[in-house]
Amino acid sequence: MSSTTSIKALFLDIGGVLLTNGWDRNARKRAAEKFDLDYEQLNERHHLTFDTYESGKLTLEEYLDRIVFYEPRPYSTQEFTRFIMEQTSPFPDMINLITDLKKRYNLKIAAVNNEGRELNEYRIKHFGLNNFMDMFVSSCYAHFRKPDHDLFRMALDIAQVFPDQVIYVDDRAMFVQVASSLGMHCIHHTDYNLTRQALANLGLV
Repeated sequence: MSSTTSIKALFLDIGGVLLTNGWDRNARKRAAEKFDLDYEQLNERHHLTFDTYESGKLTLEEYLDRIVFYEPRPYSTQEFTRFIMEQTSPFPDMINLITDLKKRYNLKIAAVNNEGRELNEYRIKHFGLNNFMDMFVSSCYAHFRKPDHDLFRMALDIAQVFPDQVIYVDDRAMFVQVASSLGMHCIHHTDYNLTRQALANLGLV
């Protein structure tokens, strides 16, 4: 890219890019062990209803009622929720990189992510993502999820940028392909060093 002035915004996934995935299959396996649950049954129930939670159509408590508390348990919803929240950890190198690029190039920074409301808001506040991100175009607020084109189009509208003014970073190859089909510059994030080099190749050095 000949000039960094053509890039106005970075659109970022959160889980897998800035933070670990907070409630993925590994976390569910840990929950099954800790809370003495049948993992296969937990996972099946999760897949049947999690999209609805991420789309902002269920509360976290309602989601947990469907996957765990559909029968009496010797622990509370609050205990289980606390465990879920504790599964997240940050990727400081990536957070520092994005913060530095924002300051250096005066970029707009937007999250474009699939996440349920309570998890999303906890992760944003607990890890200070709102200190450097300007907008959160999250599935729980938009009521549709990636790979729906509409979530990306909403992010473009809110940020007031054209697709070719955006670099999108995601750890999911399919989502990268969808964003690319809309004309964004895309990076499939697999590790910090490769993403940093890819950003440099696009003019952000």
